[in-house]
Amino acid sequence: MKTVLVIDDEEKLRGLLSRILRTEGFEVYEAADGKSGLKKLAHENVDAVLCDVKLPDVNGVQLVQQIKSSWPLVEIILLTAYGNIPDGVQAIKNGAFDYITKGDDNDKIVPLLHRAIEKAQLQKRVQELEKRVGEKFSFKAISSKSKSIQEAISLAERVAPVDTSVLLTGETGTGKEVFAQAIHQASARAGKSFVALNCSTFSKEILESELFGHKQGAFTGATKDQKGLIEEANGGTLFLDEIGEMPLELQAKLLRVLETSEFIRLGDTKTTKSNFRLIAATNRDLKKESEEHRFRSDLYFRLNIFEVHLPALRERVKDIPLLTEFFVHQFAAKTNKKPPQISAEFMERLQAYHWPGNIRELKNIIERAVILLNGQELTTDQLPADVTAPPVRQQPISAFDLASMEKLHIQRVLNHTRNNKAEAARLLNIGTATLYRKIDEYGL
Repeated sequence: MKTVLVIDDEEKLRGLLSRILRTEGFEVYEAADGKSGLKKLAHENVDAVLCDVKLPDVNGVQLVQQIKSSWPLVEIILLTAYGNIPDGVQAIKNGAFDYITKGDDNDKIVPLLHRAIEKAQLQKRVQELEKRVGEKFSFKAISSKSKSIQEAISLAERVAPVDTSVLLTGETGTGKEVFAQAIHQASARAGKSFVALNCSTFSKEILESELFGHKQGAFTGATKDQKGLIEEANGGTLFLDEIGEMPLELQAKLLRVLETSEFIRLGDTKTTKSNFRLIAATNRDLKKESEEHRFRSDLYFRLNIFEVHLPALRERVKDIPLLTEFFVHQFAAKTNKKPPQISAEFMERLQAYHWPGNIRELKNIIERAVILLNGQELTTDQLPADVTAPPVRQQPISAFDLASMEKLHIQRVLNHTRNNKAEAARLLNIGTATLYRKIDEYGL
């Protein structure tokens, strides 16, 4: 239903307009002055306002500004008995959809209202879609009961409103892009672009073109100008996944962009500005990589202003039932199946598995299981062999084996820090990613 509020102190004219609009299929509300009009807007879902310029308590041009400040999606058409160009200009500046003269433009009112309401309803649909996208990628959408992931969420929520670079670390498949999206949605840049690029996917030449863009003729095949992702992210967020894979030459160029907010497209001679927030992710120990000259130390320190480490799935076993149920419902809907029951043995196998591919691997396994499902319950029959295989027994610790001694020492430090891995890594004088790798290697 298209809803209109008519504000006019002349009762007969207001009534006539309302009757005409109702016969055209509009739902109409009425108000005799600006104050009562604002009250109607506060209580009713109005798409457009048809308002007289001369009201007993306020000028209609000023009322436009008041309405737009509280209900920016409502469109307003002003009616005046005597056309006044300065008033018309000011009304449009204040946000009015149009400004027309009574009598002369009566035939325009209905089609004008249709256009105004179409615009208002389109804006409402866009706003609703943006809200849904925001909810889908918000921190609330991250399912977890695990203390380690809750700590990561807490850190990410604290840094999200602060316009600074963030480095997300953790194994492949731990949900780094999900966190990057959530940080973006919780920031002041949420209404702008979120642009993502995996640095391990492309060769150096293609990666450079993807990031910085190029001018026509910059290289063979460059048939037209193309914006790079740095430019596309202007005003928004650039997410660079697997940044540890970026070639050293491009690392130097990226550092310059971060320091100056300027870059040069391939084949161009002039600089282009871009104001973006960088969120980077890696499964490597960038500190160690920089010490061994495989990653620029100046870029590492520029990226590592704020680090958020995402734990592996095997360290958040409590979350496996939550994630499993979420993916089961997701893929059941995708395949037009009723969400099945999950057998106890099926869940036990999932919780006992070591998950080298983390959440991404769990998602793929659940999708496969739902596709294979014939009955109403997921059982171990739908699981791949490596998930159902019994776990490999760890070798006993030897008093003379160096690896065994390292394992024992790490375990003691973890016990000392009450499993606080960041503090344990500091005491051991190693990177957090290195510690996680050794925990995985030794099955701690």
